[in-house]
Amino acid sequence: MTGALFSAGEAASILFGCFFVLLVLRVPVAFALGLACLPLFYLEPRLGTMMLAQETFNAYNSFILLAVPFFLLTANLMSVGGITDRLVALSRAIVGSFPGSLAQINVVLSVFFAGISGSSTADAASQSKIFIDAQTREGYDLSFSIAITAVSAVLAVIIPPSILMIVWGGLISTSIGALYLAGVVPGLLIAGAQMATVHVYAVKRGYPTYPRGTFLELLKSIWVSIPALMTPVIIVGGILAGWFTATESACVAVLYSAVLSIVVYREMGPKELYKALVDTGKLASVALFCIGTASAFGWLLAYYRIPQELLANVTTWGMGPIGVGFFIAFVFLVVGCFLDAIPAIIIVGTVLEPLAKSVSMDPVHFAIVSIVSLAFGLVTPPYGLCLMISCAVAGVPLRYALKDTLIMLVPMIVVLAAMIIWPDIALFLPRLIAPDLLK
Repeated sequence: MTGALFSAGEAASILFGCFFVLLVLRVPVAFALGLACLPLFYLEPRLGTMMLAQETFNAYNSFILLAVPFFLLTANLMSVGGITDRLVALSRAIVGSFPGSLAQINVVLSVFFAGISGSSTADAASQSKIFIDAQTREGYDLSFSIAITAVSAVLAVIIPPSILMIVWGGLISTSIGALYLAGVVPGLLIAGAQMATVHVYAVKRGYPTYPRGTFLELLKSIWVSIPALMTPVIIVGGILAGWFTATESACVAVLYSAVLSIVVYREMGPKELYKALVDTGKLASVALFCIGTASAFGWLLAYYRIPQELLANVTTWGMGPIGVGFFIAFVFLVVGCFLDAIPAIIIVGTVLEPLAKSVSMDPVHFAIVSIVSLAFGLVTPPYGLCLMISCAVAGVPLRYALKDTLIMLVPMIVVLAAMIIWPDIALFLPRLIAPDLLK
């Protein structure tokens, strides 16, 4: 920027250098992002250290971010209110006779959970407690049990409603309704790839298969689960119909989950409600603090025009939409290994947006490719938050389940590549149901 003390290259070296040094020193990501900003805020004459607090606060001055704690609260209300138990029973009725039955149930439950909570970390935490020990008791390898629980949890940020889609839509001005619709088919394809992987593992290693249930048992499971399954219909349908915004839909989801837990299923009392509120406060504070410090980091990137300098050479490579799509996916796959998804969107999403526009890449397609790529970062070290949570629940180091996790990622990356080559995989539903949202 004209008149700035540092050039874009010097500022980038200071910002990213400090950030990665702090990561090596095991400083939490949210703190590392904020502390990396301090040298530039202090040394740049036109700025000041108080701007770190100012830019962090400005990030919170957003109505749409209120959806983050509300969706986290929805997930926690599900866990303590008996909703998850009904969905487990339904999952068993649907795929209980498939090879590797319990692992297949794990994946299908993640699909149902994704349609309600929007949080992969909440999914990983709750399902690790349910499935890891249960699978090992039935003869599944511990590394496999951890890996399938972690990778299936990433579906929560791909299948709507998704917290990442809300953050993306608010930051890069993309229709959240269109993003919700665009995430359905890719999410289901990735779930299918995971189930196919489980099938191969189960046949090769002789994992147990449950007896096929009766049609009456299936109908009964569907009947008792209908109230819970209505949650994503209300959330997504309400947004598409214009009844409420994404943030208001999160509030509706909380109220609906509370009514189900207290009135319909009658499994939540004051003690369970208190636990859900405390857990939500812990998760939301971490997520929102990351958003604040990442926004300050992103503000400095914009101030020194670092994104424009980084992309100056890339735009001369002459890549078409497919080439740019693979480049974007690669960048987010790498960034996701080191950075949480929300700050990655704030910092990297805004950097790559001009590149996507330069090849007329559809904004919704750009968003879905980016979000799916970032979702994979939730299970790749050294960050790999979902894998970290699952390993912590199992009481083993992260490297213990790394081999099986990477094997399971291969078919998921194939689905990502197909999305890049054929954009209609993501854009089919938005064009069919709500084409106006793509304009």
